[in-house]
Amino acid sequence: MKKITFIHGADLHLDSPMVGLRHLPEPIFKRLQESSFTAFQKLIDAAIQHQVDFVILAGDIFDGENRSIRAQSRFRNQIDRLALHQIPVFIIYGNHDHLDGKWARMSLPENAFVFPATVEVKTIQCENATTVSLYGFSYPHRHVHERRIVEYQKTGLADFHIGILHGHYEGSSDHGKYAPFQLTDLLEKQFDYWALGHIHKRAELSHEPPIIYPGNIQGRHRKEVGQKGCYLATLTDTEKQLNFISLSDIIWDEIEIDVSQVESIADLYQLCREEMNRIRKDRIGILVSLKLIGVSLLDNQIQYLESGELLESLQDEEKDDEYSFVWPIELVFERKVEYARNSLMNEADFFKELFQAVDTYDNWDEKMSPFYQQSAVRNLELHLSQNEKNQIIEDAERLLVKWLKQD
Repeated sequence: MKKITFIHGADLHLDSPMVGLRHLPEPIFKRLQESSFTAFQKLIDAAIQHQVDFVILAGDIFDGENRSIRAQSRFRNQIDRLALHQIPVFIIYGNHDHLDGKWARMSLPENAFVFPATVEVKTIQCENATTVSLYGFSYPHRHVHERRIVEYQKTGLADFHIGILHGHYEGSSDHGKYAPFQLTDLLEKQFDYWALGHIHKRAELSHEPPIIYPGNIQGRHRKEVGQKGCYLATLTDTEKQLNFISLSDIIWDEIEIDVSQVESIADLYQLCREEMNRIRKDRIGILVSLKLIGVSLLDNQIQYLESGELLESLQDEEKDDEYSFVWPIELVFERKVEYARNSLMNEADFFKELFQAVDTYDNWDEKMSPFYQQSAVRNLELHLSQNEKNQIIEDAERLLVKWLKQD
């Protein structure tokens, strides 16, 4: 029986600068800076553990076109580990680490094959005499908008044919639309597996044949939530097995907490701690956004949320845990404005008129147009969703109520 087993990873983004996160405690920030290297080491560990026939890295190995000596050296060291186990690795470079970058080039070990700027085929024979042809190209420069998929042509009599492509699945997202393709483009090539890269969210576009985006190996910001990793694939004459392997050293997460029944800041603190402990993982760091739903605390309690004091207290509890921390990066809350409406309307008629005006507020464009004439906010309307508009109206009501009560 013909059989191959391999690791498919993509979007390593080694040496990512983690922009905007220097406010984190130094031990956590340093671990985050190291996280892409740690995740890649785990990928190599998995390849050795499972004794794979080869490894595929489908683009954006490095985060920037001018890759550092440090990043290249550490990448080479991991490829050397594969060489010790006679495991070849097939590499394409993507839009982030294209071939036109300016960097001090460090050669790779002989077990590494880097595809050139034109689509090329590389055929190897595995230990069980199974032959595999791999097809791919590296980005010659950053912006590749051409449909390079037309250059992939199945050739030869190998037992398995694998396409490697760093590109954009048309219609999937607004992520940089480089080397675009449609699903039918890949299916008509009649390859046995498509190893994709570029989209950071894991996706299985097809099971027969497998057409796989493994996603990136380590989340780099709050939008890249959840487990990140690679695929362990086994192909035979009769079946295909796909197993996702988590590699993340740090996981980005977001959780919603229903706090509508919470009556004190102490109870709110305890509930947040319980939720943070619920998602805690052994020797995995977690950076989490906490969204509090239905906050109805009184004014003398809500100040601890608005001032950030509650968030700081939750963070203080995590500063000494460098290995299994759950660090709340933000605490978002939606305060119920209705909790005091009835009593306020009984106090004075103008409160009733205010709430009625808020509830019937419409025609946003006409009423806000004078503000849009100012250069600083001229394009604001283009970037506001309906939920954001509703939040602005709610915030305005809360401010008006506060000022009126003071008067």
